[in-house]
Amino acid sequence: MIPSINFCSECGNSVDRKIPEGETLLRAVCPACQTIHYQNPKVVAGSIPEWEDKILLCRRAIEPRLGLWTFPAGFMELGESTEEAAARETLEEAHADIHIHSLFGLFSLPHVSQVYVVYRAHLQNLNFKPGPESLEVELVSLQDIPWDQLAFPVIHESLSRYVRDIQAAITQTHSAIVSTKNHPSFYST
Repeated sequence: MIPSINFCSECGNSVDRKIPEGETLLRAVCPACQTIHYQNPKVVAGSIPEWEDKILLCRRAIEPRLGLWTFPAGFMELGESTEEAAARETLEEAHADIHIHSLFGLFSLPHVSQVYVVYRAHLQNLNFKPGPESLEVELVSLQDIPWDQLAFPVIHESLSRYVRDIQAAITQTHSAIVSTKNHPSFYST
């Protein structure tokens, strides 16, 4: 991948694209102050909020994938843990209070430079409602998950694994690479 940085955030000069000494990847390097600008994947934290035999899903009120369904998730902020980010995103998107009880999965999305950290969580109460990023929020049974209306391949992959675990009455932590090869239908229009 080619670095997308054009100017140094330290001194404002234009950057060069080169492989710094001792490294193996192309980086944005400032020829004036020698700052190497690293670009790394973004971390997304989310939760699968549970209530009895149902899970809480949100229908997106924002792009990308406006109008499609997801579990609450979003980019981490500086200074917060992944658990704090998952709880914050759930509160923002669904006004729902959760108690995180276990790590569900770690999903790598190299094609969009993201890593999803997904937790299983219990809803603390049923006082949820749509937040500004959600058109609606709904408790759905596993047989009613809108599979053909899920917003992203990682949501489909996570929920598929979740349903299999529930049906098999097992608890495990998942790790997977989610790509266009896994879910080509999400990328064709």
